Formats: sequence, C-alpha cells, structure tokens
Amino acid sequence: MPSRRTLLALGLASTAMLTACATAPSPSFSERLPIVFMHGNGDSAALWQTTIWRFESNGWPRNRLFAIDQPYPLARDDDTVAQPGRSSTADSAAFLKAEVEKVLKATGASKVVLLGNSRGGNTIRNYVQNGGGATVVSHVVLGGNPAHGIWAVKGFRENNEFSGLSAFMQQLNAPKGPNGDEVTPGVKWLTLRSDNNDKYAQPDGLWIGVPGQPTNIGFDGPALKGATNVVLPRVDHRETSFSPAAFAATWQFLTGEPPRSTAIAAETNVVLDGRAVGAENLSLNGGQVTVYAVDPATGARRGNAVHSKNIGADGRWGPFSARGDTAYEFVLSAPGYGITHIYRSAFPRSSSVVNLRPERLAAADASANAVVVFTRPRGYFDAQRDTMRFDGQSPPPGVPPKGSGVSSSRLRVAAAEPQRAVTGEFNGERITGLTWPAAQQHVTVLELTY
Repeated sequence: MPSRRTLLALGLASTAMLTACATAPSPSFSERLPIVFMHGNGDSAALWQTTIWRFESNGWPRNRLFAIDQPYPLARDDDTVAQPGRSSTADSAAFLKAEVEKVLKATGASKVVLLGNSRGGNTIRNYVQNGGGATVVSHVVLGGNPAHGIWAVKGFRENNEFSGLSAFMQQLNAPKGPNGDEVTPGVKWLTLRSDNNDKYAQPDGLWIGVPGQPTNIGFDGPALKGATNVVLPRVDHRETSFSPAAFAATWQFLTGEPPRSTAIAAETNVVLDGRAVGAENLSLNGGQVTVYAVDPATGARRGNAVHSKNIGADGRWGPFSARGDTAYEFVLSAPGYGITHIYRSAFPRSSSVVNLRPERLAAADASANAVVVFTRPRGYFDAQRDTMRFDGQSPPPGVPPKGSGVSSSRLRVAAAEPQRAVTGEFNGERITGLTWPAAQQHVTVLELTY
C-alpha cells in the first residue's frame, strides 16, 4: 500500500492534474478507451499484470486492456548498427504502430491510451511524434522513461538510444511550439518519476558501470516540458509504472478522479494464460509447461499435475482454470534451457499475461548442487526501504546495502543435501519452493507478484 508520504504527494499531484485537464474532459465510465501497455528494455507484457488487475478492479473493461510483447525487446548497443537479437528505435516504433492499429480495428475505437515503462516510453514518444500516433492517441503515461537519456557524456556510447546526446534523443526532445514543449501537441501527457531512487535517473554513473563518472542526468531526467510531471517518493525504476502509487496517479490523470481503491479485487473464477518465451520474447516452440498446486508453506506438490500443455508456435501454455486461493509451481522445459521450476503466489484474478521465461544455469553455478533465484519483476530490492529475507539471509545475496538497483538474488546451494524448502519474503509476500538438482539442469525460481 502507498506510504503516507506517497499519498500526500499524490494528493498534491491530483490538484495539479485536475487543473491541467479542466479544459479537456476525460472519458466517462461508459466510454473507456482501449489502453495499450508497452513494456521496457528486455521485459515482457507480464510486468503489467498487477496494473491490469487494478484497472479491472476499478471498472475498466478487461476487453479494453492490451499488454503487448515486443520481439527482441533489448535495445541495440548502437542504434544505427544492426545487432542480432536486438531491436532499434525504428523497430520498436513500427511494432507499436502495428499493435495500435490491431487494437483500433478490434475495438472499433478511434483513439487509444498508451502506457509505457522505461524504454517503452521513448518508443511511445517516437511513435506519437514520428509515426502518426498523434492522430490516434488520446493520453500517454510514461513511467521511469529515460526521457533525456540515462547518460549524456561526450564520447561515451553516444549512438546508444539511452544517450542524451544521441540523434534519436536530440530529435525527440527538440522544442515543439512557441513554449518550447518537449511533448507532441494534441495529446495529453503524464510522466511519473521517483524523487531520487530510480537507478536510471542518477547523477552518478554507478548503475551504468562507471561509478564516480557524472552522467549529466538528474533525478528529474524523466520529466518533460509540456507534460504533467508527478513525483512518487522512494519508488524505484520499475515501480514508477507498476506500483499502487503509479496506478493511482495514472487513474487520476485518465479519469479526473481518484480510483476507488488500489487494492486488487478477487474473482470467483480465475483463468490463467500467457506465453512461454525466451529472452527475445519469441515462443519456446516445442517446450512444455506443467502446473502443480503446492503447499504455500513448504512448496510440496499437492497431488498430480493440474494442467499440462506442449508449447506451439504461438507460445501459449493455457488456458488453465486455477483456484484463487492456491499457490502454484509452473514447470517449464524447453530445448536448450533445461527445466525451470517457477513458484508463484496465489492469483486473485484471471490473467492472460502470465508469461513464463526459463532461467539458464550460469558458469558460476557449475559447482552448485541446487540454484534458486528470488526475483521481483515489477520492482527492485532496496535494503534501506524494504523488509526482505531469502533463505534466512537479509538482505538477500547480491543485494547492495544501499540503492534500488537489483531485482533478483541468486542462491547457490553448495552442499550435497536432500531436497529442501527455500523461502523468499518481501514486504509481506512470501513464496516457498523446493530445491532441484542443478546437475540435471534444474533451476528453482521464486517469483514475486507484487
């Protein structure tokens, strides 16, 4: 739940947003526009799961919420040079344009709302400014968008799309109109940023591998002239889009009023689906997903598999009728990847973006008898802010004592020991899974939802 400071910040922001939108009424409850969610660098549609749940819980129709998976979601090292398994800024904008056209055709709507996290925000800006999006986009919300780059250092990777000195970034931020706005006119813009806890909006180059080097980017790097700019205290880079506070600010901006609740309302009938994909968001064609109900306290399976499916060209592993009060183990096997055991908390609502990615064993895992990964896809671990423990260790292995820069922790069980339970805890969410033999290419993943 949002802290008192966050609620205060949102209250102040709400006043500003209501003033900004006074001359342009937002859609009524019966006229909800389709929303297209664009993920960030290396990510997938799955990260929008809880945001979609919050929209649904407040009455936005499920059939008007579209989270999309970009193939090759990692940016090129040099945006001007083709790179296997990577996408350019032009690739990303073309992909988004095609997806928006599909949504408009499917819904019959004349306009859409676009929500983007991190790199996805610059994809949206590029599409709206240069790809014709301005005629079909009503509102844009950008969370943690590196709007002025992650660095702006002469001679340092200047052709990378995250360099504030790149031709791409310079063109995006060129003044528009007599006021010198950085956003395309005719569209309503909201940016959400952290006060000082976004790893990609830092004056020091620690998180880009050059500690002590000034980045020439400030904490306010994601803000844009001409947009409504809101600060969310202490959120990390991903929480600028996926936290309850980010949802509350987004709902306020889109509707002109606060949401009824940032809590996720439970459903009676829960149906889960998603894609089994590799890091390039391509289908693990030929893989298999098997699902088991598990005891949330021990990770032990409660009987035989409750669902199993071979993965085809579309990557879909469902649909699966789940219980909203049950924790599950998803076993994902695919050629070239080994076997990944993904343990998840109970799902309170249906979701079609439960994407499953395999975890590879690394060279450093060679001597381990078991490997367990504790991961938080929708945020980072912050030892100064969060209450967390992984197999009894706090902070978890690899989490620095300061800063929100790590979203996963890796435990290598070196001793030969019987299969045992391993628990990860984070701010009240608790996931327990079992160790599996690394020698047989098994990896355990404890994946947080919140």
